[in-house]
Amino acid sequence: MGHFSISDLEQLSGIRAHTIRMWEQRYGILRPVRTATNIRTYCDDDLRRLLNVATLCGRGQRISQVARLTDQELAEAVLACCDASRDYERQVNALLAAMLEMDELTLNELMQTAFRHLGFEQAIMHVVYPFLQRVGVLWQTGTVNPAQEHLVTHLLRQKMLAATDALTPVHPKQARRWVLFLPEGELHELALLFMNYALRARGHHVLYLGQNLPSAELENVCASYEPYALCTVLTAVPERDRVPDYVQHLAQIRPTAKLVVYGPLAQQLCLNMPPNVVRPLLMTDFLTLADEAKQVSNGQLQRELS
Repeated sequence: MGHFSISDLEQLSGIRAHTIRMWEQRYGILRPVRTATNIRTYCDDDLRRLLNVATLCGRGQRISQVARLTDQELAEAVLACCDASRDYERQVNALLAAMLEMDELTLNELMQTAFRHLGFEQAIMHVVYPFLQRVGVLWQTGTVNPAQEHLVTHLLRQKMLAATDALTPVHPKQARRWVLFLPEGELHELALLFMNYALRARGHHVLYLGQNLPSAELENVCASYEPYALCTVLTAVPERDRVPDYVQHLAQIRPTAKLVVYGPLAQQLCLNMPPNVVRPLLMTDFLTLADEAKQVSNGQLQRELS
């Protein structure tokens, strides 16, 4: 069970603490308990209900009407109202509430709705990424358990693989070649899967090697595949003090190729990295890099044809 202060609820829901107190006192939407020192604390059920209430009120429904709904009626109303293509914040709140309920059917339907209205890439950037950031906050507060996180991760992994599989194949001789991989021991794959989709959607050829790749295997791949760029995501490994040496080693495997290093550990790197190392701070920076590489590749192809 999570235990939240009213400031926690404000941060997680986007509803001001003053408004939460008013809704609680006037309409009884939350049922806090008090500590021995008379401080209100809220549980997981309170957070779920507040997220759903905030979603409906954000669509213009009156709190007096929303407060009368049962939890089941709230969930059904939220699902029905989250079809608006630009309704990002409410879609994120609806996903959070469904995740906390372990409601796989609603999670799937909400994601499919976002993909249908926005397109896959825009839905990932505007809905899924903010959702995952909020999940991270919930993890820090002890609200999200491993089962909930695994449910979301598995579902998103399925969506990314399916979307990637639906793309038109690209021949390696007609495109920039990229090798995507995670370091040995690294299992956090979602960002790399999205990079794989984004590159292929832009006409790049990708050799996707996935999780837990030993460096020795990477050397063999580069010798035969001759990539334009190597790309990895550093989330949990290697250990922080080993990150600079690991990146130096990767940069030396194929000095003529770009080495794109993304993820939280990548930001720990010092400034004097090899010249072929690129560190996108945000996923939008990576997408810009992919767009620019495609433009250069198209220009070269046109010159060759002429």
